[in-house]
Amino acid sequence: MDRSASASENGVEHTIMVDLGDRAYPVEIGHGVRHRIREHLPTSAMRAAVVTQTNIPVEVDTGLEQRVFTIGDGEAHKVPATVHELCRDFAQWGLNRNDVVVGVGGGIVTDLAGFAASVYHRGVPVIHVPTTLLGQIDAAIGGKTGVNLVEGKNLMGSYWQPAAVLCDLNTLDSLPEREFRAGLGELAKYHFLGGGQLDELPLAQRVAASVRIKADAVMADEREGGRRALLNYGHTLGHALETSSDHALLHGEAVAVGIVYAAEVAAAMGRIDADRVAEHRRVIGAYDLPMRPPPGIDFGDVRPLFGRDKKALTGVTFILDGDAGCEIVDDVPDEALEAAWAALCR
Repeated sequence: MDRSASASENGVEHTIMVDLGDRAYPVEIGHGVRHRIREHLPTSAMRAAVVTQTNIPVEVDTGLEQRVFTIGDGEAHKVPATVHELCRDFAQWGLNRNDVVVGVGGGIVTDLAGFAASVYHRGVPVIHVPTTLLGQIDAAIGGKTGVNLVEGKNLMGSYWQPAAVLCDLNTLDSLPEREFRAGLGELAKYHFLGGGQLDELPLAQRVAASVRIKADAVMADEREGGRRALLNYGHTLGHALETSSDHALLHGEAVAVGIVYAAEVAAAMGRIDADRVAEHRRVIGAYDLPMRPPPGIDFGDVRPLFGRDKKALTGVTFILDGDAGCEIVDDVPDEALEAAWAALCR
């Protein structure tokens, strides 16, 4: 996939509003848009706490008194202890509720920065500058924050909407190829959530189309009581694979496998036909993403984790494709889950 700049080399190419009344905010997409951060700072802010990682070669200049707080790289650091440490660092510096937190990085950074901002002083404003494809099309948008517990992914968190999200496409240039490709695993779900043939669009339009779908879902269902849960397509097995493999797969890679698995579950339940399953495999394969679990992981490893998924209210819950599109399906039978696993591993 071509990551090169489009006609607009330095400016906003798309602005998508997440309209939540007095908590509405823009998502700006374009080359160089992180340099517009001063346009979105709270007028009350005197200090900006920039949360990032040492391996992220992206800087922002807020024009305020600014301090950088670095967190560790990898899922092992996406835990409550990191949020506790950030809040202590904020307090020792003197950050207050009139100031601002800025998350600069991928989904781990924006989740942790957002969660810390939501609980410090019971809430301070946050702006996200996502630097990964996964962050720009999903993780930084919608206000969901979360950290992992030993028992599963994102089981502890909050909803805290940002003041703005600045998706600077220039930041994708420095991404390692595997990480960029993993972001395509998250993008792939939007093919089946109304995005159509996203693989035919240039990068800026793919990002914008994905953000529009997510923004519409967030505006309709901010707290994930219904429609927004559809954005977790492929995530039930995806999260289980991340946990059971000790994160041998990147999030987007695990979601890619989960999308194919969800299609196989839907087929096993008679919801879709073989051609629709093949379309799922075509999309994932075109992005050069994995379509089967890593070696050493079997059904017995992932099945117990399905019940810990946040969507699971009655039995095992999956997002499944069907004649009416993707839907939330409760009480998915074990026979379908086992048959789909066998098909996935063939």
